[in-house]
Amino acid sequence: MVKLWRQRLGHAVGLRLAVWYAAVFLLTSVAVGLLTYRLLVTSLERRDHDLLLVKLEEYAVNYEQGGLESVQQSVSAERASGSTDAVMVRLIGGGEEVRYFYLPPAWRTYDLGRLRVSSAVAGDDWREVKSNVDTTTLEVVSRPLRDGTIVQVGRTTLEREQFLAQVRDLMGIVMVCVVVAGLAGGVALTRSALRPLRELRDTVRGITATGRLDARVTAEAGGDLVDELGVVFNAMFARIEALVGGMREALDNVAHDLRTPVARLRARAESALAATGDPATTRDALASCVEEADRVMALLTTLMDISEAEAGTMKLTLSAVPVDDIMRDTIDLYEDTAEERGIALRAATASNLTVRADRQRMRQVLANLVDNALKFTPTGGSVSLDAEARPGGAVDILVRDTGRGIPAQDLPRIWDRLYRGDATHEHSLGLGLSLVRAIVAAHGGTAEVESEVGRGSTFRIKLRAAGHEPQAQAAG
Repeated sequence: MVKLWRQRLGHAVGLRLAVWYAAVFLLTSVAVGLLTYRLLVTSLERRDHDLLLVKLEEYAVNYEQGGLESVQQSVSAERASGSTDAVMVRLIGGGEEVRYFYLPPAWRTYDLGRLRVSSAVAGDDWREVKSNVDTTTLEVVSRPLRDGTIVQVGRTTLEREQFLAQVRDLMGIVMVCVVVAGLAGGVALTRSALRPLRELRDTVRGITATGRLDARVTAEAGGDLVDELGVVFNAMFARIEALVGGMREALDNVAHDLRTPVARLRARAESALAATGDPATTRDALASCVEEADRVMALLTTLMDISEAEAGTMKLTLSAVPVDDIMRDTIDLYEDTAEERGIALRAATASNLTVRADRQRMRQVLANLVDNALKFTPTGGSVSLDAEARPGGAVDILVRDTGRGIPAQDLPRIWDRLYRGDATHEHSLGLGLSLVRAIVAAHGGTAEVESEVGRGSTFRIKLRAAGHEPQAQAAG
């Protein structure tokens, strides 16, 4: 049973926090209370000592001015007035003869034999006499006078002890209230502090149970650590929702796009099976099947590359890559195609510019952009590659064409997967620009486009120059 409660306490974060808060609150209150009590005791002791010194001085002056009779009259006057500051008064002669002695009747329990003081003692002498029946003491101060007489004045600590006992009782009640208030406050504060965490837990449970990724945690930006945790979780949920939505959309688009090539494959295969005895027809059908299979493989491979780049799992071999090299490689790759179509393909010199990138992936980016530009540029047009240095260590790579341009309503959607505008080539996969943006984003850059119908388009790739990339944080 004890072990079970220990396990429950170990798992109850809120209860542990409440107990810790109450314990700290109680210990702090106890420390403050003990300090206050000690200061009170010291203050009361100092007050009683000051009172005894005042009385001692008063009776010493009375004796020196009026003798024993003056002291007796002074004591009698105080008794008659009912003063609450009653004190013991004793005058001892040179031969230890008690010349005068007054002790309130209630103080008869103290052994006064310990109050012998020699007249040779200079200055005030303090003594304490324990009671025979309780824990109080009689505090006595003695002073020798010029004629050898010793004046003793004493006062019991009974009144002080009674007052301190009342204070201790009151402090005990206060401590009980402090414990209750500490536990109640700890529970209230803990519940308030853990409320965002409970909401986060309930939100995650709801997402797990229902599969709804649009649920969000209530959190304020710029708040405390718990609010920041909620903001981070909301951002994570939004990212997951976007990725899952993109995956669903991609799967829907892939399923839709695969119907046509698969139907063609089936039709070509059926044609090859039906054309018995005609080798030429069979070869044409098989060639068409291979072409459609290549198209399906290219579609799937490109979609996987885009998904890896967007998920941050694409493997990049980064190095300092001269922009001029990848531009020249792209020109060499498409030079013959451009010549066949009667399009001027050229690149500006950018020998002094380098970017930190994966050479093969950046070739893939420029190849997609140039291939796209050649498809939509008519005979007699031109496609050019250029690079510009920007302030802050940025490099822009531009692919310009004089083609038909992109309608304004299509510009926001050309980066979407499998999107094809009205003027798109019929054999296009609709994934080239999506792949471009994904690879550039994986490099920490951006891809933008400016276009005007009838005048052409300019695609701008923004990357960090080699040596100016931000410092990556070490993995924990």
